Amino acid sequence: MFSVVRDLIRYNIEFTIGVMLVGVIVAFSLLSFFSPVDPTAIYTTIPDMPPSGEYWFGTNSRGQDLFWHLAFAFRNTLFFGLTVAVLSRIISITVGLTAGYLGGWADRTLMFFNDIFVAIPIFPILILFYFVLRSDLTMMKLALIMACFGWPFDARLIRSVALGLKHREFTRHAVFAGMSPARIMYEEHLPYVMPIVFSTAMANMIWSIGLEVTLAVLGFTNINVPTVGTALYWANNHSAMVVGVWWWIVIPVVLIVMTFLGLFLLAVSMNEYIDPRSRLRRMGA
Repeated sequence: MFSVVRDLIRYNIEFTIGVMLVGVIVAFSLLSFFSPVDPTAIYTTIPDMPPSGEYWFGTNSRGQDLFWHLAFAFRNTLFFGLTVAVLSRIISITVGLTAGYLGGWADRTLMFFNDIFVAIPIFPILILFYFVLRSDLTMMKLALIMACFGWPFDARLIRSVALGLKHREFTRHAVFAGMSPARIMYEEHLPYVMPIVFSTAMANMIWSIGLEVTLAVLGFTNINVPTVGTALYWANNHSAMVVGVWWWIVIPVVLIVMTFLGLFLLAVSMNEYIDPRSRLRRMGA
C-alpha cells in the first residue's frame, strides 16, 4: 500500500493536490483540540465581527468565533464521513468477496438484497428516521443508518473483481493447500481490491458528508451539534447574507468545496491507478 501511495505522489499530480487539500482541512479540524473557547457556547464574543487579525474568520450573529467553531464543525463532519465510509466498506467487502468467490445460491441471494438496497430511495428514509427519532438521532446513529445504505454499488464492483480472482492460479493453489474460503477471501483476494476500496471510500465520504450537510441545512439533524451543515443552517436562520454577514456562509462553503475537491481528486487518481494502461502512461512507459 505504501508503494502505491509513493507512486501516486510521484507520478500523479491530481493525487498530490488532493492530499494537500484534504491535509489542510484535516489539519484545520485538528486545531479544534487546542481551542481556547468552548466551540458550542454562544455569545462568548462580539457578534457579527468581520474577519480580522483578532478573529481570522470573523464572528457570527450567535457570538461565536468562526475559526474555532468551524474547526470543531469540520472535525465532526470529517469523523462522520469517515465513520460512514469505514462501516460501509466493511459491508461492501464482506458481501462482494463472499458473492464473488462462493457464487451459486450465495451469490444470487446476496445480489438480490444488493439490488433491493440500490433501489431504495435514501433521502426520504433519512427524513423519516429524523421524524421517528427526533432528539435521539445522534451523529453516530445517523452514521450507522447511512452506512447501511452506502454499500451496494461498491459491493457489486468488488464482486466483479472477485469473480476474476476466483479462477486465478494462486486461488487454486490456496484451495489445494487447504485454506478455508474465509482465509482465501481475506488473505488472498482482499489485497487485490484494496485500491478499489480506497477509491470508493473517498467517493462514499463525499456522498455521506453531502447528505449530512443537506439534512442539516434543512433542519433534519440535531442542529445543536456543530457540523458544517448546522453552521450553514444557523447562518440561514439568521439571514446572514441579507444582513451582510457574508463570511458566515462564504468561509464554510469554500472549506467544504476544498474538502469535496480533495476527496474527488483522490478518488479519481486511485481509479486511474487501478487501470494498468493509464498507470503505465503516467509513469512514462
